[in-house]
Amino acid sequence: MITTTLRTDIEIADLAVAAIRAEADLTPKPGLVDRRGSGAHTDMDLAMLYASADSLRTAFAECSSTAEQSLDAVDLRIQLGAIGRTAEQEMLATTGGVNTHRGALWALGLLSAGVARGGGLETAIDSAARLAAIPDPHAPATAISHGAHARLCYGVSGAAGEAQQGFPHVRHYALPALWAARRSGADEGSARLAALLALMATLDDTCVLHRGGPEGLRMLQSGAQAVLDAGGIGTPQGRRNFTALDAMCLTRRLSPGGSGDLLSATLFLDALDERGADPCRP
Repeated sequence: MITTTLRTDIEIADLAVAAIRAEADLTPKPGLVDRRGSGAHTDMDLAMLYASADSLRTAFAECSSTAEQSLDAVDLRIQLGAIGRTAEQEMLATTGGVNTHRGALWALGLLSAGVARGGGLETAIDSAARLAAIPDPHAPATAISHGAHARLCYGVSGAAGEAQQGFPHVRHYALPALWAARRSGADEGSARLAALLALMATLDDTCVLHRGGPEGLRMLQSGAQAVLDAGGIGTPQGRRNFTALDAMCLTRRLSPGGSGDLLSATLFLDALDERGADPCRP
């Protein structure tokens, strides 16, 4: 059971932004932008990710404050959709048109609203899932995204399905991996990397499917699992397996962006956790 105490809208927004920045800052990350460089990307760097995260702060506060109002679920979903579209335009203006954090905006916007509705974090996640399942009648008919194309081609659920199902990869893989690594004495960076690898090993990441197809996804998942099976990067074999995974991502230009977005959600929920442990917060 994950429990929490109520936070102000600004506190919730600050935690959401801090979680996104913490995901960006985590180094090393296979295929993703980190402090070493741009990974498999050619259009973004760490400074852009920081600026992008900061541009979303107002949106997360608005998601939280709107959720506190006495709106029924459909009306709240409509309001959240409007907030999200405005925030996306602000993000794109900040990045010069680069989609840096659309998935994180979706996940953390829903979770910010869920937390603001009250109750423990399990209740908050359930609230976010119910909101995600409500169609947004005002969503514009735009060109299909890379993620949506991958969902249609390969029959995976993507970011929408993950949220609608209550973020199962966060709850059942990433958070347990994060907490287990901390209990084993791992430093905070290694614990967060363990959570990311747990996501990479299990998630049908549409970002990877878009770039590498099913073969690329299988290679990424098996490579991440090989690091975990060897005991993580704290063991010699784990480090060798990680180096091979990292090189493969760069060679094939595979970027597990969906896993990165869910790591942000993981760190956000972890930062709100009040179980009595003393984990480092993003």
